[in-house]
Formats: sequence, structure tokens, C-alpha cells
Amino acid sequence: QLQASGGGLVQTGGSLRLSCAASGFTFDDYAIGWFRQAPGKEREGVSCIGSSDPTTYYADSVKGRFTISSDIAKNTVYLQMNSLKPEDTAVYYCAALGGLHYSDYVCEDYNVMAYWGKGTLVTVSS
Repeated sequence: QLQASGGGLVQTGGSLRLSCAASGFTFDDYAIGWFRQAPGKEREGVSCIGSSDPTTYYADSVKGRFTISSDIAKNTVYLQMNSLKPEDTAVYYCAALGGLHYSDYVCEDYNVMAYWGKGTLVTVSS
């Protein structure tokens, strides 16, 4: 089970940190990632950590602003979001896929992800 939290309302230029806590499995055996879905748009990969090696993937739209990290001891993955823009407004989901996978593989096709948490809403006001 995955539980995402940390969303909220923030002004343009502000920051938020999302957390995704796992129960029932350990993240070190899974590729994990953050995805988002804005109203009327398809779900997209934001940032992912691979399980075949410690690669990370960032969508072009968030490079330099978002940072993904994990705390294996806490079985939690984080997404630090800085310099937020109105176009970052979306429901953010964390997801996981067991087995050995590169970060770009899991981030570029959300359909491969096996486990999903409930989303957390991020709203960036202009």
C-alpha cells in the first residue's frame, strides 16, 4: 500500500514536499515514481527512481526544480518541489513496480506501474 501526502495550496515560486510511505513491501526492491494528472490531461511521469541501478528521471518540465529522494529506513519516497508554477497544479500520485527497471522505463509509461497510492492535490496559484 502506498500513501501520498504533502499536497496543498501554494503561491507561484513556493515550495512543497510530497511524501509517499509504503507498507507491505520495501522500496529497495521496487522502482518508484511520482506521477501527476492535471484536469483534462493525461497522467504523466514527473520523477522516478530506478531499481536496476540508482538512476533518476525527471520530466523536462520539472528539471532543476524538483528533486526525488528516498529514505529506505523509513520506507518513504519524497518529492521536493521548488519554484512551483501554476502549470504544476495537478493531483500527484506515487507508484511502484517490482523487479529491475530503469527510471526512464517506469516514468515514460505510467501504465507499467503496478501499485498506486491515492493522489494528493497540489494547487499553485498565480
